[in-house]
Amino acid sequence: MVRINWDEFKEFKQHSIKSDNFGKLIDFLRSYYNLKTTLDLYETLSNDETGEMMLKKRNITNDESFTDYMFHNE
Repeated sequence: MVRINWDEFKEFKQHSIKSDNFGKLIDFLRSYYNLKTTLDLYETLSNDETGEMMLKKRNITNDESFTDYMFHNE
């Protein structure tokens, strides 16, 4: 299982043009860890304390709601 390296994310987000930290984090997970599927992204976020808080803030409770979020916001 992937553990999010928050120090690397802080460096990554300095170079991102997105204004939303959640979008930046998703881009980071895709590029740094080469995560491609919404299930991999969701599982990584849901197994991290900060990632889980970000999911809850957006009312994302499972892989299906994460996929819906990605479809409507990416």
